[in-house]
Amino acid sequence: MIVKTFRWADEAATSAFATRLAQHWLQQPASANMVVLLHGDLGAGKTTLVRHLLRGLGVTGRIKSPTYAVVEPYVTPCVQVWHFDFYRFGDPREWEDAGLRDIFATPGLKLVEWPDKAAGMLPQADWVLHLQTLDDDVREVVIEAPTAAGAALLQEVS
Repeated sequence: MIVKTFRWADEAATSAFATRLAQHWLQQPASANMVVLLHGDLGAGKTTLVRHLLRGLGVTGRIKSPTYAVVEPYVTPCVQVWHFDFYRFGDPREWEDAGLRDIFATPGLKLVEWPDKAAGMLPQADWVLHLQTLDDDVREVVIEAPTAAGAALLQEVS
């Protein structure tokens, strides 16, 4: 497993990282078949990172937080993307009850906020991000890459 730590001074730094990642996936679409888990307190920047990533992948129009809908799908030029938010789950079994196993079994990029709310139900993650707000709104982002595909991508975009 590879682990890297980043410090993003502002939203522009978040956008720059997301854009770099999106450009990689646009050039190598097969590498976008991943599960990415996003951990962090409210306001840590999980949804902001996803929004910048989706913009970088070519999504236009409104990008909604899936807090109430649980999942928002997006079609991009290179990959199908599903943005999940399990914040409202009271029990991990709600993941199964919602029929999400079928989505996770298909190719595409799965971006998951609040994955701990579906603990034990999700497939192996390729990236696990831990976002934390430090002083002056600086974000510390620790990215763990437990799979070979995730490690290769992290090396490529760091």
